[in-house]
Amino acid sequence: MIFGKRKEQQPVNNNTMMHKKLSFAATEAYKLLRTNLMFTIPGDKKCRVIGITSANRGEGKSTTAVNLSYVLAEAGKRTLIIDADLRLPTIAKKLEINEAPGLSNLLAGANSEDDAIWESDDFENWAILPSGDIPPNPTEMLSSPQMASLLEKLSEAFDFIIIDLPPVNIVSDALVASSVLDGMVVVVRENYSGRRELASCMRQLELSGVKLLGFVMNTVGGTESPYKKYRYYKRYGKSYKSYYKGYGDDAASDEEQAEETASAEVTDESVDEAWLQ
Repeated sequence: MIFGKRKEQQPVNNNTMMHKKLSFAATEAYKLLRTNLMFTIPGDKKCRVIGITSANRGEGKSTTAVNLSYVLAEAGKRTLIIDADLRLPTIAKKLEINEAPGLSNLLAGANSEDDAIWESDDFENWAILPSGDIPPNPTEMLSSPQMASLLEKLSEAFDFIIIDLPPVNIVSDALVASSVLDGMVVVVRENYSGRRELASCMRQLELSGVKLLGFVMNTVGGTESPYKKYRYYKRYGKSYKSYYKGYGDDAASDEEQAEETASAEVTDESVDEAWLQ
């Protein structure tokens, strides 16, 4: 079952520096990530539920989640991307759809799946579940029996469910949601998070019993790959500052630094290296 499009909204917009607009180099990098992901989780599982997180804000996890879900759908997999950052969501803004109704509204019992889940115009098998209205209790919602029941129901309709989760070092939401995941992918931005921050993230994931599938590395330097470097998103930090100002007192300065970067680089080599860790 694929849920219908909400007629009152505009179609998912393609005029972004993501998914359909990716260059050959970036597309190949995400396809390599897709292939490694398919081999990581046993193929006999009907639906694979994958969490995407990072140690800190501004590392590119949401962009990675959108692009990964897109290439999975492009390969013919029935794919749903869920924005589970119920505090400061970004995916609806990136895809230019309304945030509500969405995940929080489904968990609260206020709306049905048909009300909340978008089907993209690009592929009939690519669907988007935005975050919904900002709830007062996001951690409790993500760890609730309703969340487990919803994913169990959605798993009957999809081959892959990609869930964008908040950064591990900022709030505990990604950790409490891990019980409903088949595994977690951590996005790491080079020269952005320090070793201690990444080590703290890994320690928390380990203590929570999270199955770590691998890493995706952004802004990786070094030797040129055969496909060369590709700046796969621009101005990522432009609006991120306001989204994450509530996560900590130092959020503004961190995101100003991210905004100055203006773009991130990913190579097919960087993805391959990350998944062989």
